[in-house]
Amino acid sequence: MPREDKSVVARLTIKGEHFEVLVDPDQAQSVRSGKQVNPKDLLISEVIYKDARKGLKASEESVRKNFGTAEPMPVAEVIIRRGELQLTTDQRRELVENKRKQIIAFIARNCVDPKSGIPHPPLRIENAMEGIRYNIDPFKSVEEQAQEVIKLLRIALPLKVSQVRVSIKVSKESAGRVSAAATKMGTVTKSLWLADGSWQGEAVIPAGIQQSFIDKLNELSRGNVEVNITKI
Repeated sequence: MPREDKSVVARLTIKGEHFEVLVDPDQAQSVRSGKQVNPKDLLISEVIYKDARKGLKASEESVRKNFGTAEPMPVAEVIIRRGELQLTTDQRRELVENKRKQIIAFIARNCVDPKSGIPHPPLRIENAMEGIRYNIDPFKSVEEQAQEVIKLLRIALPLKVSQVRVSIKVSKESAGRVSAAATKMGTVTKSLWLADGSWQGEAVIPAGIQQSFIDKLNELSRGNVEVNITKI
């Protein structure tokens, strides 16, 4: 069960009616990313509110009318995906700071000085980040934001991203989704659509996102994808 003092309010308004749930912010972001999460890790309480701060519950009739069910988890998922997460100033500040540290750690793990081939120390990266204007989104993935930060940092800090090449084979049932994900998360260098509708391709991705890349392809194909990784 997530800690109540770490909870945030997820809110959705439908035809003038407000629906809110108290959720763990990290688990809520996983839901927004399309991942399956354990209800015990997501929900602070299995209550659908019309005003969570005041403790006012939404009526079961209203919940069922607008969501087609009164079960807390499916209702919470709709609220999270379609609504907004409301943070206090302190919650946002803490989440942003945690995300900033994760971004710095990601860059330190996956980038080197192109001249020496040696990684930059985290403190050097942190100091360089103070000179760029980048608003960290507490709910946007570390990998995606790190790529944006790296582009900005290169003006003042020489960086080379370690990369890997991924070979992918997937059947026609998931070919479209998998090829689209490969294009979004990396640079597709080979793409071959076979007569049976299956897809074979190669993509170059940052080394630091290879596990999340594999997880995404497995999620989209329900595990029916063949992935091989080689260093560049």
